[in-house]
Amino acid sequence: MEVVLKTEKLTKHYGGVQALQDADFTIRRGEHVAIVGDNGAGKSTFVRQITGVEQKTDGKIFFDGDEVHFQGPLEAREAGIETVFQNLALADHLNVPDNLFLGREIKKFQFGPFSVLDYKAMREATLASCEKTGVKIPNILNPISNMSGGQRQCVAIARTATFHSKLTIMDEPTAALGVQETAQVENIIRNLKAQGEPLILISHNMRQVFDLVDRVVVFRRGHIVANLVKDQTSPEEVVQYITGAKGEDNVVAA
Repeated sequence: MEVVLKTEKLTKHYGGVQALQDADFTIRRGEHVAIVGDNGAGKSTFVRQITGVEQKTDGKIFFDGDEVHFQGPLEAREAGIETVFQNLALADHLNVPDNLFLGREIKKFQFGPFSVLDYKAMREATLASCEKTGVKIPNILNPISNMSGGQRQCVAIARTATFHSKLTIMDEPTAALGVQETAQVENIIRNLKAQGEPLILISHNMRQVFDLVDRVVVFRRGHIVANLVKDQTSPEEVVQYITGAKGEDNVVAA
């Protein structure tokens, strides 16, 4: 399968603190990979480097066949990496189409600094994205502030489909959701899998990990300590790597 994202020796230091060291990681088209580890293991640091939120200390990042140096998350988004962070980054006072196209509005025409937005096109694109991902939002014109946590999460996920992302990253997408809302988000992830869209899932939920992904990459103390095929491992073995009870004997280029 074609490689979508690859990192070589990706490293991040904060002063004297080593948050990420020599992370070799690969994800291929159509593959779903879970990143797991304790708090402070380096998972979020890794994502911040590949999405341009922070600048790496050392190493290389390759995306869609080319070495990249994203200067910020907008550049990563424009290249095709869509990330659903835990805080969602949604504007509560805006409706669904306005949130999906915030900063990337469709314009009917523009004269200098003045423009007329194409609200009809943005609504139609929003509905198409919801259908593609299986997102269920009763009224897309409702402000985000009137929606449940699950609906908000679904809006953030629909945003990834709107712009035909080449890679979706989800950081603990169901951590604050109830059982029914969690099931809806997991069904959306399965729909992305069925459509052949690659996804990186950061999760502490071992049941969720083993239900949804192809591979499990374990971070511990800033290092990748295991790269495991889901069908050839177990939740117990993954936990052993997370806690350090099992060594780094199963590490290959993730």
